Amino acid sequence: MVWMNHQLHRVKQTRLWVAAFFCWLCLMSATPRIPHSPKHHVFGDMRNFLGVPNTLNVITNYPLLVVGVLGFVLCLSGNFFVISSRAEVWVWALYYAGMTSVAFGSSYYHLKPDDNRVIWDTLPIMIAYSSLFAIFIMERVGEMIGLICLFALNLVALIGAACDRAFNDLRLCMMFQLIPAIAIPAMTFMFTPKYTHSRYWLWATANRQSFGCISFP
Repeated sequence: MVWMNHQLHRVKQTRLWVAAFFCWLCLMSATPRIPHSPKHHVFGDMRNFLGVPNTLNVITNYPLLVVGVLGFVLCLSGNFFVISSRAEVWVWALYYAGMTSVAFGSSYYHLKPDDNRVIWDTLPIMIAYSSLFAIFIMERVGEMIGLICLFALNLVALIGAACDRAFNDLRLCMMFQLIPAIAIPAMTFMFTPKYTHSRYWLWATANRQSFGCISFP
C-alpha cells in the first residue's frame, strides 16, 4: 500500500512537470520576439566620479561581492548553515559564486554599457537564480529532482543568453524571470518544507523579482 501511494505520488509529480513544460512551450510560441529597448543602456544616474564611468551603478554591485564571497567561504568551511544534505551545501556554494560573478560582470557592463557587454550582466544573474530555484526544489520536492532542475535551468540560462546575443530576443531570459516568481509562491503552499522559517522564500522571491525587473527593463 505504501509502495502504491509512493508510485501515485511520483506519477502526479511527473504529470505536473510535463504540464508545466508544455505550458512554457505554448507561452514561448505565442509570445512575439522581444528585442532590447533602445533605452536599455540609458540609466537614470550616469554621473562620473574620479574618472569612473557610471560610478554609482558600478560601486553598488560590490555589496554583492561581499555577501557572495562570505557565503561561498562559509559553505566550503563546513556545515555553518546546518543544512542536512551535502548536495544542498554545494548548490548554495554555486549560488554564492553566482552572486560574486554578478558583482564583477555587472560592474564590467556598467562601466561601458552596450549590447556586447550586457551578457556579462545577465548571465551570472540567471545562473544565481538557477541555483536558488534548484535549492528550493531540493528542499520542497526532492534532492535528485532539484539537481536535475539545476542542470536544466543552467542550460536554459546559457541558451537564453545565446538567443539574446545572437538574435536580440529576450523572450527566454524574461521567461526565466517569470516562471520562478510564479512557481516558488505556489510551491510554498503546495509542498511541505524541510526546514523552519520557510515563509522567507516569499520574501526572497519578491526581492529576486524586483532585482530581475532592474536587470531586464
